[in-house]
Amino acid sequence: MSRFEWQKSSFSEGHTEACVEVAAGPGGSRRVRESTGPETVLGVSAEALAGLLRTLKAGMPDRPSG
Repeated sequence: MSRFEWQKSSFSEGHTEACVEVAAGPGGSRRVRESTGPETVLGVSAEALAGLLRTLKAGMPDRPSG
């Protein structure tokens, strides 16, 4: 059983079985996982996750050319 309380985006409800889930971690950090592969968990700071979400909401980030 997971020691974290996982939440998925309300956007994911009813649209697909595959979604990203987020949980609060120790010290204000966040844990992120894919619902179809819950054994792999990524730990990030709350600030880094907030920055990623802002970037995604603003549109796709620029990709380096090459």
